[in-house]
Amino acid sequence: MTSEFVHLHNHSDYSLLDGAQTVQTLVNTIDDLGMDSVALTEHGNMFSVIPYYKSAKKAGVKPIIGCETYVAVGSRFDKKPRSDGGWGNNHLVLLAQNYTGYRNLMKLVTYGYLDGFYYRPRVDIDLLKEHNEGIICLSGCLKGK
Repeated sequence: MTSEFVHLHNHSDYSLLDGAQTVQTLVNTIDDLGMDSVALTEHGNMFSVIPYYKSAKKAGVKPIIGCETYVAVGSRFDKKPRSDGGWGNNHLVLLAQNYTGYRNLMKLVTYGYLDGFYYRPRVDIDLLKEHNEGIICLSGCLKGK
């Protein structure tokens, strides 16, 4: 029996200080529940993608690749403290719909580290506009805009 519900916002221990489960635990749980797919959306990184993809495929679970990105309020190049004391970013979950989306997601995460890093790897609206093809965007969480 397969479920029609698909979890699209999950973290593993690759999301430091947030995800407690290992990639293998996630895949085993989804398999045990008879679900046929699940998304893994680490905070600001894609370090778990290869182990997750291999483990999910081996278990017969469709891997959905994603990332919970940090979107800068304003420009990713802005690297100064905010007057309100906040971090200056919102969360946004992005899922790769296809190979083009996967490549764009890798670009976004890379630019987040290379250009936008300020306590966290941040992207901005300009990058999202430039690299949105093949990406599905979800509202995120309580820290979403």
